[in-house]
Amino acid sequence: MSLLIRNADIIDPLGAHTGKGDLLMDNGAIAAVGKNLPAQGHDTLDADGLTLAPGFIDLHAHLRDPGYEYKETIETGLRAAAKGGFTSVLCMPNTDPPVDNASTVKYIRNKAAALNLGKLFVAGAISKGLKGQELAEMGEMVSQGVVAVTDDGRPVSDAQLMRRALEYSRIFGIPVMAHEEDLSLVGDGVMHEGLVSTIIGMKASPAAAEEVMVARDVVLAELTGAHLHLTHLSSRLSLDIALHARERGVNVTFDVTPHHLTLTDEAVMTFDTSTKVNPPLRPRAHVDALVQALAAGLITAIGTDHAPHAVHEKEDCFDDAPNGLIGFETAFAVLHTDLALTGAVPLEKIIHAMTVGPARILGLPQGRLKPGAPADLVLLDLAAEWTVNPDQFESLGRNCPYAGKKVRGRTMHAFTDGRPLIKDGTII
Repeated sequence: MSLLIRNADIIDPLGAHTGKGDLLMDNGAIAAVGKNLPAQGHDTLDADGLTLAPGFIDLHAHLRDPGYEYKETIETGLRAAAKGGFTSVLCMPNTDPPVDNASTVKYIRNKAAALNLGKLFVAGAISKGLKGQELAEMGEMVSQGVVAVTDDGRPVSDAQLMRRALEYSRIFGIPVMAHEEDLSLVGDGVMHEGLVSTIIGMKASPAAAEEVMVARDVVLAELTGAHLHLTHLSSRLSLDIALHARERGVNVTFDVTPHHLTLTDEAVMTFDTSTKVNPPLRPRAHVDALVQALAAGLITAIGTDHAPHAVHEKEDCFDDAPNGLIGFETAFAVLHTDLALTGAVPLEKIIHAMTVGPARILGLPQGRLKPGAPADLVLLDLAAEWTVNPDQFESLGRNCPYAGKKVRGRTMHAFTDGRPLIKDGTII
């Protein structure tokens, strides 16, 4: 099918087609972008008042299937992603059983393909069983479509194993995504160690728990020449280490989450377990450093770390509740409201970090508005104001720290390979 989107406010993350204009989709791909494109023979969609961008790409999400379908399913997760404007999602391997073999990868991909709710990519485990003791069969997983490996949720504490993972990843041309956490420094901490943890008497761990592992793995990436991706980076010093390494030519990339860009550890003072995340929320100095780096174009990827849990799990006491919050359906609206509308970060930088930035890290063709690219698109109403209500979400999770917050920005239309996914704000 062909569709001509007319009169949209285009934000091209590569800057070639920004401004008022049209976009033609044909046979699943972008056929043309420009002004006053001819409408003959095409269905048309008048997008006046809407902002057109590539469909968002989330390079860090937990869909909980197999094994934890009571928290989230592939279907509910992809529906939630679509409502948030995400047309591509990379799911993490900490399931039950873990994604450490080709058959589990095939199971997830086949299940997602049957749903036709967007594009689901799979990250395989670094180690068998996520135990950090023996490398998983990386080659077999890559043969089934894995685009990255990670033990996310757990660090690879064994430096020799991490070195071997980086070396093998070079053979297959995929990044190693590192969950950076020194467990001996974390101890039984459940939040950032600082003034707030002292005031409320909460067990805490220092930012150094992340920073020392970032430093170690940057050294290993330089040693091996492999692509190291630091996921959910949250510390100012971690950022400095990563940027310094990149300046030296080390192949290191990283992403940050919406919550580490918009919330500080003061949010934990409510004792809302939705604010219990890993890495923990940091003080204002860390948040400001991340925001300034995003505004300067130094941070090129945002990942939600969407981590749904059952209501009864998050209703436990703060110490015992699991880490994580849901992010698909709030990510763009919160970033637009708190960063773009306040002038802290240009909207174009946010769009870049949610589209072409993640695509480049994962080696995907998505995230671009150019002829021949996949017609994975989102149309946003930037003026739409709404109040965050997790009870109305598509996700099974309700662990959202933004409940009750008024935000602006809503997905009105979304397409994958030119096929409608969202129409007038509703999932097709």
